[in-house]
Amino acid sequence: MELAVWEGLFCLLPSLLVLLLSLGLRWPGLHCRMRSAARAAGCSLWLVICLILELPPDKKRVTQTEEVRPPDVSSGSGQVSGGPRLICKPTALAKYLLQSCSSLTQMRPAPGPRGDPHLQTLSAMLGEGRGGGRSFSREHLLLKDGGVVALDWAVGTVSAGMFWRTGSQWRTEHHLDGKAQGGFTATPPILLIIPQYRGGMTPHLKALCRQAMQRGFYVAVVHSRGTAGCLLTTARLTEFGDPADLEQVLVYVHSRHPSSMLVAVSEGSGSGVLLSYLGESGSGAYLTAAAAVSPVLLGQLWFEAEMPPIYRCGLLFPQKLQLSRYKSSFGGILDVDRALRSSSLRDFEESLFCSPEPVPPQSPRPHAQGLSPSAVWALGERAYPAGDWGSYWERNEPLRDADDVAVPVLCIHSSDDPLLPAASSLPISLFQNNPYFLLALTERGGHCGFALEHQERSDGAQAREGGSWSHAAVLEYFRLVADFLRLEERDLLGRKDLVGETSQRSRINMAAPRRRRAITMRRTRPQAAELNGADSEDRKFAWKRSYTR
Repeated sequence: MELAVWEGLFCLLPSLLVLLLSLGLRWPGLHCRMRSAARAAGCSLWLVICLILELPPDKKRVTQTEEVRPPDVSSGSGQVSGGPRLICKPTALAKYLLQSCSSLTQMRPAPGPRGDPHLQTLSAMLGEGRGGGRSFSREHLLLKDGGVVALDWAVGTVSAGMFWRTGSQWRTEHHLDGKAQGGFTATPPILLIIPQYRGGMTPHLKALCRQAMQRGFYVAVVHSRGTAGCLLTTARLTEFGDPADLEQVLVYVHSRHPSSMLVAVSEGSGSGVLLSYLGESGSGAYLTAAAAVSPVLLGQLWFEAEMPPIYRCGLLFPQKLQLSRYKSSFGGILDVDRALRSSSLRDFEESLFCSPEPVPPQSPRPHAQGLSPSAVWALGERAYPAGDWGSYWERNEPLRDADDVAVPVLCIHSSDDPLLPAASSLPISLFQNNPYFLLALTERGGHCGFALEHQERSDGAQAREGGSWSHAAVLEYFRLVADFLRLEERDLLGRKDLVGETSQRSRINMAAPRRRRAITMRRTRPQAAELNGADSEDRKFAWKRSYTR
């Protein structure tokens, strides 16, 4: 009898433990302690994993911005402590963004394990594919040299209402039968997304596509030749800072949608092509605004810097796998075996695009084989391999033509980015002196992560932010830049009308002088400098662009 009782109690013991645990969790004090214990155990386990994977610990890096204080452009903008720091030249656009763009002044980074830079980086980089829950319509574009690039258009319904801000008022324009309010044609802006250097759609970009579609953008992902399933029809790969393919893509998109505003955003190492295009195109760029999330601003430094083994292998393995598929095609042109044996990003890139052995002028150079004379003439020096590692970066450094950029560029960078060099190596002087470059520097965010903490809704439920902070910041930045340029254009037209009216009145007075009255009410006329905005401190820079090529 006693044995049967003990066996029954032993069988009921798991159920009793579950019951006691559920009752204990209802007590707030015990619930908080157990949550803290679980979080501490998770952090300890993650530290062990980081030691095994040779990942550097999460520590705050000393940035150059702490040593050399940039100009204070955030005074009176409501910028919270610990939020992103906007480093830029104090122009009218910068002040407008600080006053209107809440995403650039406020940020609630994810605490605890979710805020770890390695976890954010891995969650943003893991995963490949074109869909990710959203359908894409692929379009192939034939280039001048015979190569092919792919455009993946996100398939879905653009939001019926597009929200614009005019002054302090919010208004919604509903599109009815292709027309918007005021009689203008409804032309939603087109967002071009440039993935990493060697292609591939990450979950970070998939979430950006979804949010951009919800905010009224037409979204297209640009895949370079030989990446993401795009066919490689020529024995030529795209160099890190070669914008020739991107320029032809923009010409095509602009010809198909001439009245739509074009904006572009790059992810990680994809910024090399975007920044190079903006520098080489200058005021003739088809883009209205651009943004770069975790950009590689100094390409040579990034390729030569030491990287944790897991990240180095994660970046090299897809590139080697892609190259091995075309091993026979590149056999007589590139040193494929050396590239497949390389153990660093520099060795891999140097083996593909650098030819240390001198080539006689009369003999055909490796990259020029198989290309038509017109293609060789169009490519110029890029039709041939670089002589050495230094000359390769002379023509591929992303910021080589930064002084010629005439499009506002927002760069989002995190100080704890584990894939990029320390923030002390950032070209801070570029953002302080160039009016077109803006840097949003955060303390946490990892590489293309920028996860936000969960917020409690009014009904007590937990609401997710729906993507990372960089998504909201980039999309809001594009909208505000469009509003700012529209206001600047309207003010410019108003000043021109005022100048024309003043000159017309002077001509009338000179042609037919009239007798003045004894008592006149004189009004001070604006001088030419005032009409052009030269004396205004808020307009230190004229945001006037030439859209001709």
